[in-house]
Amino acid sequence: MGLFNFFSKDKKETLDQGLSKTKESVFTKLTRAVAGKSKVDDEVLDNLEEVLITSDVGVETTLRIIERIEKRVEQDKYVNTTELNVILKDEIASLLSENNSESPADFDAVLPQTPYVIMVVGVNGVGKTTTIGKLAYQFKKAGKKVYLGAADTFRAAAVEQLVIWGERAGVTVIKQKMGSDPASVAFDTIASAKANNADVVIIDTAGRLHNKINLMNELTKIKNVMQKIIPDAPHEVLLVLDGSTGQNAFEQAKQFTKATDVTALAITKLDGTAKGGVVIGISDQFKIPVKYIGLGEGMEHLQVFDRNEFVASLFE
Repeated sequence: MGLFNFFSKDKKETLDQGLSKTKESVFTKLTRAVAGKSKVDDEVLDNLEEVLITSDVGVETTLRIIERIEKRVEQDKYVNTTELNVILKDEIASLLSENNSESPADFDAVLPQTPYVIMVVGVNGVGKTTTIGKLAYQFKKAGKKVYLGAADTFRAAAVEQLVIWGERAGVTVIKQKMGSDPASVAFDTIASAKANNADVVIIDTAGRLHNKINLMNELTKIKNVMQKIIPDAPHEVLLVLDGSTGQNAFEQAKQFTKATDVTALAITKLDGTAKGGVVIGISDQFKIPVKYIGLGEGMEHLQVFDRNEFVASLFE
């Protein structure tokens, strides 16, 4: 896999550390759920349901997991509570595998085409611009030529922040003055990137417009302008969600998937929260691949999401 090897020691350590608060919370709750019990019975399953829901896995996904474990218990007749951890890990991994068939691709993987255009959406405060900066850094470090487009022109801070991240990552940022037409910025970025043989183009967009119709219209306009230069752009619409907000992240996902065709998710700020279960619920319920997870402040702390590694780390 090259520089960002999925199973590298550094990546595993970052993942384990980033999920430490969630792991501690889940295991503490699981220990209480099986206290005084030798086998998995209805009471243990009820307790387990509460553990999953309070870990922000989400009601629908929790019920699916519980149903799977009930079948396993019924099939095996007797399941010791000491086995519950392994069974839970297996069933969650299986569920995510069924609902998300896309295999992970690392930053140094060959792109489907160039320039590969990513349009990034999400509300203000979720770590959208930071995620773009980290993506740019990782792609640049993997040897790719990256262009960023500062199309969130409604906030001066957003443009300034993207410029700072561009300087840190050593990539080109295309911008206009505050209040400019976002679609115009996107057009200039795509045109410049294509003319200069860029590999990756990442377009930032406004985090908050007055209502869903405005948001939908703005994103559609940006897409239409991109397609004047690259007919099938954007190749990816990446929705950034703040994992630390738990159930609020589900609501944001609902709103944005209604407003535009989201094709991938990035879930940030998992290192500072015990709500890491939100990754499981969102991946399951929206049937949209979780492509990246944010596990810290550092440039290298944005990782390509691997469901098997994630579940293994969570239940080690």
